[in-house]
Amino acid sequence: MVRTERWRHFPAVILPILAVAVAYYAGGRLGLRHRVVVEGAMVTPLWPPTGIAVACLLWMGLRIWPGIALGTYLAIEQITTFDPSGLVIVAGNTLAPVCAYMLLRMAGFRIELDRLRDGLALVFLGGLVPMLISASTGTWTLVLSGDLPFAEFWPTWWAWWAGDAMGVLIVTPVLLVLPTIRWPADAYRVAEAVALLAAAVGVTLAATLTSLSMLFLVFPLLIWAAVRFQLAGAAPCALIISVLAISAAIDREGPFAGRTLFEIMVNLQALNGAAALTGLLLSALVTEQNNIRLKIEQVCEDLAELVDQLSRGKPDR
Repeated sequence: MVRTERWRHFPAVILPILAVAVAYYAGGRLGLRHRVVVEGAMVTPLWPPTGIAVACLLWMGLRIWPGIALGTYLAIEQITTFDPSGLVIVAGNTLAPVCAYMLLRMAGFRIELDRLRDGLALVFLGGLVPMLISASTGTWTLVLSGDLPFAEFWPTWWAWWAGDAMGVLIVTPVLLVLPTIRWPADAYRVAEAVALLAAAVGVTLAATLTSLSMLFLVFPLLIWAAVRFQLAGAAPCALIISVLAISAAIDREGPFAGRTLFEIMVNLQALNGAAALTGLLLSALVTEQNNIRLKIEQVCEDLAELVDQLSRGKPDR
């Protein structure tokens, strides 16, 4: 009887793990479409699997960590033949999002991202700090295995860390907000949302296809998205801007033309990081202020109702 009960729970345990592995692998395939070689090592400016891994951990907890490890193994198989040194990279890529999850839990992080502290926690405790683990583990493994000269350690490490961190800052907010997005009931809001997405695509394409330094034009769009639609608008816009900018950088078009690979990576990651921070932190701040205003309005309404009830119950003199 006990064995039967265990087998009944087996699909509920294994299916989420397999789903995470498939999602991680699919994200890796997308990320590898924009891979570049930095000082002899293959890296991606944006590594979506790290964002997928952190979001899945926040949704389902630590029980799905084997799915991250399995997905990492499958992703490595797409790049090169798996060898024993790959186990260390798998461990680092698994430990980094797990540490991010634990740090976020310790900080009282809420997946609604409705407070400024939640946005700051995701930036530093979810992205910038924990991804030092995967970057350091992976780069040292390449050096010690002889696949990467020690002189090329720091450029590779920086590119690895930036790609993993951008995966969390750009992809995780989109995944966390996705279940909460609802089509606006107001026709004006629908038209505004469509105009915002169209403007994000059009302005980013224009800024990345011209040789002029016009990338700053994306920031008014992010402010518009964060103020009017909060994270539901800012997160998709940041993702659109990042993907289009990465495509232009890989093709060396527009402001990325005629630059060295190092200069391209620095400019690209500066844009991605600034866009992610602007959209994430501003939307969290606006949401927090809106919630405070609604609570104050509710307290005022309750107080007015209480005063009205007291005045009605007061006897005439």
